[in-house]
Amino acid sequence: MNPQPSTPRLSDLARHCILPEGIVSTDFPRYEKALNALGVTYDAWQHGLLMALFGKRKDGKYACGVGGAVLSIPRQVGKTFMIGTALIMHCALTPGLTVLWTAHHTRTSGETFRNLSDLVQRKVFQRFLDKVRRANGQQEISFTNGSRILFGAREQGFGRGFDAVDVIAFDECQILSQAAMEDMVPTTNASPNPLILYMGTPPRPKDDGEAFSVKRLNAIKGLDKDTLYVEFSADRTCDLDDREQWRKANPSYPQRTSESSILRMRRQFSDDSFRREALGIWDETVSHSVIDLRQWESATVPQRRDGGFKSYALDMTPDRSTLTIGACMKYEDGSCHIEMVAQKNVAEDGLQWAIDWLAERWDDTASVVIDSQGPAMTLVDDLVSAGVMVTVLQTKDVGQATGRFLDLLATGQLSHLPDTLQQSLAVAVHNVTTRPLGRSGLFGWNKTGSDVDISPLVACSFAIQGAYTTLRRPGVHEYIW
Repeated sequence: MNPQPSTPRLSDLARHCILPEGIVSTDFPRYEKALNALGVTYDAWQHGLLMALFGKRKDGKYACGVGGAVLSIPRQVGKTFMIGTALIMHCALTPGLTVLWTAHHTRTSGETFRNLSDLVQRKVFQRFLDKVRRANGQQEISFTNGSRILFGAREQGFGRGFDAVDVIAFDECQILSQAAMEDMVPTTNASPNPLILYMGTPPRPKDDGEAFSVKRLNAIKGLDKDTLYVEFSADRTCDLDDREQWRKANPSYPQRTSESSILRMRRQFSDDSFRREALGIWDETVSHSVIDLRQWESATVPQRRDGGFKSYALDMTPDRSTLTIGACMKYEDGSCHIEMVAQKNVAEDGLQWAIDWLAERWDDTASVVIDSQGPAMTLVDDLVSAGVMVTVLQTKDVGQATGRFLDLLATGQLSHLPDTLQQSLAVAVHNVTTRPLGRSGLFGWNKTGSDVDISPLVACSFAIQGAYTTLRRPGVHEYIW
């Protein structure tokens, strides 16, 4: 049965409940009906979370299928039971699914497997169950319709070599490394409708939790519209013994999670560990970026002013999947304005569109810039043939472009549109670091994670370099990009 309206809902209890855009339906009621018939019931907040997890857009794809479902949740809340039972029924009612459930530690993975395998071997689940394999390294729950859930630890290399995976449940994401994520996420590429879950507690400073932290930051700042983000946590400055704060952090307390369970953690954990593990409190994070985000925010303007001359630059992602055009408007007073003006998927739109776009604007453009070491260099000959003169940056120019961007931002001479209007550029700015360029002391931009696209920032930085170094003066015009 569905939870009663009077019980607290997910949005009432979660500190952050950020839904992906475009949900019009959800698979969960079908799963919940079957589970209710087997005696499994959920609280209202669990019902709401699972409704969102299996939420779909008009095209039938999961709304969080691209960005993933990110759950920051303390220990002893019942996360394994909630997610586990939902995935069991997802498998039982959907033939041929492959689900990977992976934790960092073997101990955690093994405990999850034991809990869920004990559950599916109850009499009420027998009609769905084929077999349970318990061999070390081959822990698996198989269903009669060909679906299966496999369990393993990332510290043992679990996740490599699979293909056509439909669901990945990353547990212990506070210690999910970029390398482990890069090994496993591509296994879902062949699935027609994949789901990826990221679950964990706030990482410690020494934990390799950058991927988890970046996903949280992007969701909270509204920079990722394809991610489901739910966080349960107490107030940052709370009294660690305040039972109301325990209730705020743990929606299962005291009905499903007893006071003794939390007291046990309070007695055995340090204050710092208790804040993270039991109360879900994240460390104060100013930025994951080398760019000063306070300066970036101060540089925001509602619209670009006209009166300068424009420069463009091209950049492609390392895998050549996306082509971006960045723009810079330089003014007589030495200030400038930047925007990402175009970005398209190469597989869908090809490359010719960019050549035509720039050729059409060349007569009143000061410069078009491409990095000599970048994948967009393949466009130079075609641009030249189309009548566009290309400025090719060498390594020292790339270093100057990065430094020039930071200098202009720091001195208040750079402006940009609000992040909500330039989301791809904003994501890049919030998740960029630097890399050394040889031994000269110069540096270039570098991404903080494998799923970060910094090409909008790179393109805008190169456009700045072109604007400030070109001798071409096409005149001052009032025009759109």
